[in-house]
Amino acid sequence: MDSPSAAASSSYTKLVDTYKKAAATAASVTAYAVLARGMAHELLPHDLCAVLSWGASLVRTRLEAPPAERRTVVVRRLDGGGMNCVKFNTFYDDVQAYLATRIDPWSMSRICLSGGGSRKVMSMDGGDSMTDVFEGVRFRWKSVAQDGRHTPDSLELSFDAEHTDMALGRYVPSITAAVEQARCRDCPLKIFMNEGISWRGISHQHPATFDTLAMDPPTKQAVIADLDRFLKRKEYYRRIGKAWKRGYLLYGPPGTGKSSLVAAVANHLRFNLYDLDLSQVCYNGALQQLLIGMPNKSILVIEDIDCCFSATSRDRKTPARTQVGNKPARTQDGDKPAGTQDGDDADDDPDDCSSRSITLSGLLNFIDGLWSTSGEERIIIFTTNYKDRLDPALLRPGRMDMHI
Repeated sequence: MDSPSAAASSSYTKLVDTYKKAAATAASVTAYAVLARGMAHELLPHDLCAVLSWGASLVRTRLEAPPAERRTVVVRRLDGGGMNCVKFNTFYDDVQAYLATRIDPWSMSRICLSGGGSRKVMSMDGGDSMTDVFEGVRFRWKSVAQDGRHTPDSLELSFDAEHTDMALGRYVPSITAAVEQARCRDCPLKIFMNEGISWRGISHQHPATFDTLAMDPPTKQAVIADLDRFLKRKEYYRRIGKAWKRGYLLYGPPGTGKSSLVAAVANHLRFNLYDLDLSQVCYNGALQQLLIGMPNKSILVIEDIDCCFSATSRDRKTPARTQVGNKPARTQDGDKPAGTQDGDDADDDPDDCSSRSITLSGLLNFIDGLWSTSGEERIIIFTTNYKDRLDPALLRPGRMDMHI
């Protein structure tokens, strides 16, 4: 019987022989290839070699995918042609602000820094470029400077032609939306109070958030989900033909956190608050001017709505305002009754609201009537200590959509 060492030695010898044969074969193939190439150069005419090379290139070109066609969008810093009509392009600033959040400092050879204090903003230097990825598609941004200057005069967006619809229909609008959202998030909130037919605002720094709010967890999550869903449903409201707004009724005894919830909603949405004091509003026309003067993305708050006027008058068929002294009451629209002449009110003080009135109808007309479309993306919040005192017309969906 052979020993194990003898068997191993025999296997090693066979492996060496196999390797030598493979090396000899490879050397022979290489030598034949060199010989064939030399013979081709010697025996075949030069023109025939050129034709064969061209044919091989043509076949390779047909087999390879053609380079993608590119499109370029130019965003100039200044608009206009003459010195008297030049103005700054706001979209250029939006793109600069957007790209500042997308720049990778490790991939840039030069970076411009601007800003004061601890807040620094990065931007591309003239001639530099970067890549942004949107929905899996690569978009190339290049900073272009003229006359050898480093300050960029324009930004160029380039992409494959097949993605033109995505670039102009979704990518560019997403830049504006992202910048607007960031500015809204960084901008300090304000709370406005009505004075006459105008608003006066002050800084609003209430610390309440949904994280700090003492509230039933399922109810809290339901409110947050409802607010987030509202922000995303612009097209839905347009499709069903309704104003883009949402109403919330906060009810409960004093001290149960209604005001804190209002502040938490404002901090969550980053919307300014408009605290409407109806006791300072003399007539329906003034109420309309105040509400029309509110911008989009705002929150209208009317506290203690049950104390503002006789909200049950609609069901009981009684006027929303009773007679003051010996003076006749105005109608539901705030006008004088039939048969009353202008001279009968000559002694009224135009600044005295005690002789005038707003009506529930005037308020409801703004909530979901013809005047409800005077703005969009608005939140309307009523608070009350006694929900059972409110007119059912105030409580139905479409006016107060969620009762908390």
